[in-house]
Amino acid sequence: MSQFDLSHHFLIAMPAMTDPVFAKSLTYVCEHNEQGALGIVVNRPISLTLGELFAQIKLPLNPAELENLPVHFGGPVQTDRGFVLHEPAGEWQSTLLVKGRVGMTTSRDVLEAVGQGKGPKNILVTLGYAGWEQGQLEHELSQNAWLSVPASEHILFDLPAEERLPAAMSILGVDYATLSADSGHA
Repeated sequence: MSQFDLSHHFLIAMPAMTDPVFAKSLTYVCEHNEQGALGIVVNRPISLTLGELFAQIKLPLNPAELENLPVHFGGPVQTDRGFVLHEPAGEWQSTLLVKGRVGMTTSRDVLEAVGQGKGPKNILVTLGYAGWEQGQLEHELSQNAWLSVPASEHILFDLPAEERLPAAMSILGVDYATLSADSGHA
């Protein structure tokens, strides 16, 4: 299979996805290359808020309006580690630049800046990420486990978690409820 790059795309879990980790999930692909893929699930808030997370890691959070932002489950890999999707990308110690638009940062400096009101304009904080080995995502796509659609910063940062999946589906002109769990090949 020829290599294609799904970085800065959403993966929409098809209704037949039985893995409870990914069922009804919307995943933002941060990196996709010949070694594999890395993504962040963006529609699974957990019971932890940004204010609670900052208290746990002993950082001040001065912009009070950020205190109640939810932290998300980003995927089943390294669930004890924080990943920050943000826009603009900026220059942080450990940032993966996604197609020149969005940054995915794992270093503490971005959280320190957020806590001081000097961070990126848009942020989404997760614990964990989703990862695929070489050829695994391509295989899952060929098995109709996922739909892909170009990502939108509006969906990623402006919409509440529960509206992200339907909004991504609307880019395709499809309602998630009308998708069939059955698939076929012509």
